[in-house]
Amino acid sequence: MRREEEGKILQRLEDWAQREGQLPDIVEFYRQLLSIQIEARSHFTVPKPSFAEGTVSERFSQGISLLSFQELVLDWEQIGNLAREVIALVTKDSPDLANEVQGVEDITSNAVLLEQAVRAWCEGSSISEIAAARNVDEQLFAFVIETALKPFMSAYADVLLPLVDQESWRRRDCPICGGKPDFAFLDKDKGARWLVCSRCDAEWLFQRLECPYCGTQNQDALAYHTDDEAIYRLYVCDKCRSYIKAIDLRRTDSDVLLERILTLDMDMQAQQSGYRKGSLGFAPDIG
Repeated sequence: MRREEEGKILQRLEDWAQREGQLPDIVEFYRQLLSIQIEARSHFTVPKPSFAEGTVSERFSQGISLLSFQELVLDWEQIGNLAREVIALVTKDSPDLANEVQGVEDITSNAVLLEQAVRAWCEGSSISEIAAARNVDEQLFAFVIETALKPFMSAYADVLLPLVDQESWRRRDCPICGGKPDFAFLDKDKGARWLVCSRCDAEWLFQRLECPYCGTQNQDALAYHTDDEAIYRLYVCDKCRSYIKAIDLRRTDSDVLLERILTLDMDMQAQQSGYRKGSLGFAPDIG
């Protein structure tokens, strides 16, 4: 199902490019990124993890996500190749980063270092030691790792998400991989707020009046800004100074994953106002 959605998103972006002559530079970058991710995923079949009886409910009761590094079955050569495709795309559109990504390319060419980096990333520990040892920017390094893993993590999420009891989870971390959200939406039925994982695209139900990053429910610290048509929302938290973008599906039929790309101007507005992304902090400086 996810593959079909991604294909439709890519087609809409290509139709837009043909209609307008070209896409804005940053949108074109993400269109090309999505294209290579879709291609990588087309060659990947999820080896569904087998959980012992009671493991799923036990993990959820303890607030532990389903997919740990130990459950992942990955082809390291495939991951490395995709990572280097991402690097090539970044340097093509941001040539000033060419020197900085050389160290990242060296890591992705070393299966042992690559596996160490992915383990650290999956377990939520810092990859700063690996980055420092190779004198590479940690946020750039994390961006390459995350975008290279995304098609495989989202494939796992498609398989495992039906196991999630949405009413009982409602935590700030993804129930599938433990990642942080980077987008949200209000559903068509009740206007309930759902979060979207930055790592695997899993969606999960969450409270309307709580920061998805620091967890504060202090209403004096929470606010949201919206556009004239009330389609988009920018939720901000003055306690941790983070933000998350959202779309109200009661007012539009647009695709949630597509809106991540189409709302990049909201990221700029939030950051200019002193807020930061609660998930991955790096984005290529295109154009």
